[in-house]
Amino acid sequence: MHLLLEYTLADDYLERRAALREEHLGLARTAHERGDLLLAGALPDPYDRAVLVWTASREVVEDFVARDPYVVQGLVTGWTIRPWNIVVG
Repeated sequence: MHLLLEYTLADDYLERRAALREEHLGLARTAHERGDLLLAGALPDPYDRAVLVWTASREVVEDFVARDPYVVQGLVTGWTIRPWNIVVG
């Protein structure tokens, strides 16, 4: 079972992310090293969404969201967590 965390990004995301990027990536790298986070990245053209693929429980994902500076500082304007039923791969 995988979970997809989808972020909706603020219109000024690209302009504001630099100050928070290292802290955000540090949280993501730590989750990846633990084996909780499989993949993560923003969707370009336009940069309006990001998707993070998790192998962890919903509680772990929710804890990440609560601590993510992109969420805390308003670069993420909304988010959802959904189960992903993988058919191939």
